[in-house]
Parts: sequence; structure tokens; C-alpha cells
Amino acid sequence: MSNLYRLADQRARRRIVSFDKRELSRLLALYSMRVASGEWRDYAIDFRPGMAIFSIFRHTAEQPLYAIAKVPGGGGGSYVVYNGPRKLAHGETLEDVLSVFERKLKLLLG
Repeated sequence: MSNLYRLADQRARRRIVSFDKRELSRLLALYSMRVASGEWRDYAIDFRPGMAIFSIFRHTAEQPLYAIAKVPGGGGGSYVVYNGPRKLAHGETLEDVLSVFERKLKLLLG
């Protein structure tokens, strides 16, 4: 005897969270600016159950400097920026949490 499995049921149970094209474009734009300035050198994208993570590295062999996680909630998406175990920002939109990376301009008098 054989068992029948509905693929739609399996996909619903194992929902994969990922960054959409707009989100990925925004993340890569930020990443490329920081690579050009010499701050960041590598990145990785991970898909874990219920979340997608964009990790940023200074050197490939090290732990990530930052991890930007997309964790969809009940009513909408939720984004979190981590620095190691420390949560730096949490928000409903990607732009909300990426504001933590905005540079503050300083006036240098000489």
C-alpha cells in the first residue's frame, strides 16, 4: 500500500522566508557602499525555519559583524539587526532597521 502526500500541504508546513528583490537590492546597495569604503568584505544569506538572515563580515573567517534578519510575524514583516548577540534595531520595515547604519557627519576643524 502507498501513502499519498499533497505537495501543497508540505509546502505550507515548511514555509521558506526569503528577501524579495526590493529588499535584496537595498541590502546589497548598503553592502556595496561599505565595501567601497573598505569596512566590509563579505556577506552570506541564510535561510532558517521562519527567517532569512543577511550576514555581513569584515573577514570571511570571522564571525559576522552584523546580521539583518527578516522574521515575518502575524500581521506583517519584522526586521532585526544584530551585532553578535546584541539587538541593535527592530522594526516593521527594512528601512527602519537599516537606519542604524546611517553615518553621522562630523565637522573637523583644523
